[in-house]
Amino acid sequence: MLLSALRSLAFYALFYGGSVFLVSASALAVTARPASLGGIVRRWGAWHLWCVEHVLGIEVVLEGALPQGPVLIAVKHEAFFEAIDTPRLFAHPAVFAKQELFRIPGWGYSALVYGLIPVAREEGAKTLRQMIGHAKQRVEEGRPLVIFPEGTRVPVGTRPPLQAGFAGLYKLLRLPVVPIAVDSGRLYHGLVKRPGRITYKVGETIPAGLPREDIEARVHAAINALNR
Repeated sequence: MLLSALRSLAFYALFYGGSVFLVSASALAVTARPASLGGIVRRWGAWHLWCVEHVLGIEVVLEGALPQGPVLIAVKHEAFFEAIDTPRLFAHPAVFAKQELFRIPGWGYSALVYGLIPVAREEGAKTLRQMIGHAKQRVEEGRPLVIFPEGTRVPVGTRPPLQAGFAGLYKLLRLPVVPIAVDSGRLYHGLVKRPGRITYKVGETIPAGLPREDIEARVHAAINALNR
């Protein structure tokens, strides 16, 4: 436990110290060299993975092939790990992220320029139309869309129902869905992080156009495939 605590302290110092530099670089890139923003974001994800593997002692394993191009990727969400790892894992992903994150100075505006999609859950049909509009633009650019369909981080071992908005997005975007399970919470969630293995398990691609009950049931089962 003491060694894990010391590793965690070193992780916080290294990763977040490096993040300050990279977020500052992204803010500068937005105004000076927007084309370089994607590379900075990928380096942030790569830096996080290096710290996870070499400082925390966590091995990250991928089971299955990651999707390419414009699909809707539904990911289990147990810790900040998978949110931070997303730009490294996928090719220029457009992530649905809660509106509050876009208020972070520097980071928020850079996230909009990068192409993240704000989600304001309590602001009605107008906001939903704007969100769909942003998502369709990202699809036209050939980018994958990433969503955490449970809506927020959930405790390890729990299987909450999917948020109602997921089925609406699936219907309106008319995209196939690739569900991905991840068991990050048991090691990464919490102040003290523990060594071990985090696994991504890529599920079978689910076609567009299924009834709501079917898509929700299949995605729910697939993203919880590592739930134990």
